[in-house]
Amino acid sequence: MFDDLLSLLFPKSCYACDGAMARGEKYICTKCSVKLPYTDSHVHGATELNPLQRRFWGKVPVRFAFSYLHFMPKGRVQRLLHRLKYKGAQELGEHLGQRYGSLLSDYSYPEQFDVVVPVPLHKYKLRRRGYNQSESFSRGLAEAMQLPHYNKALHRTIDTATQTRKNRLDRWQNVEQVFQVQHPEVVRGKRVLLVDDVMTTGATLEACAVALLAAGATEVSVATIAAA
Repeated sequence: MFDDLLSLLFPKSCYACDGAMARGEKYICTKCSVKLPYTDSHVHGATELNPLQRRFWGKVPVRFAFSYLHFMPKGRVQRLLHRLKYKGAQELGEHLGQRYGSLLSDYSYPEQFDVVVPVPLHKYKLRRRGYNQSESFSRGLAEAMQLPHYNKALHRTIDTATQTRKNRLDRWQNVEQVFQVQHPEVVRGKRVLLVDDVMTTGATLEACAVALLAAGATEVSVATIAAA
């Protein structure tokens, strides 16, 4: 009764639309959950029907390429990502990871991976922000798919400039040779699911995949919250 009274007096807001949520709703209201622009990339798997898969052709061997949502400026997805990256909503990243991990599990994808690894932040940026939004999402994915999660397998050696407003070549040059595998033993001989928050050109994910494969990973797949 006390919880119901609190919900009535101080209703929690949906992270996607800022509207009041009903009892039982968590982070994202039912209306927004229905209207979110899902990619359904998991349905097409590693085929040419998956446009995310084609982004890596001829660049780096990626087994599967998934993204939960389409990124649309000034929409629900942008608001979700803004809350996650800049408003301290770590729990939102984990929640999205659990939702997507459950969906991937329904399609038997967990048996395709051995370990989940997030794209790292540089230590200075991590200190300023206090958390890695990609790690929050990857933790939720790993939990839902019941897979090991190694958040320190990859290390970012240089605090690169933001990728926003860069073209594909600039993005690649910005992250080339930036990532190192500091614990090769956790990825050697493993099928790695590499996780980031947003996929644009895929340059950051490419650079991480190259480092993981060089360290002995047998396969690399990628998953993100959203894809531009």
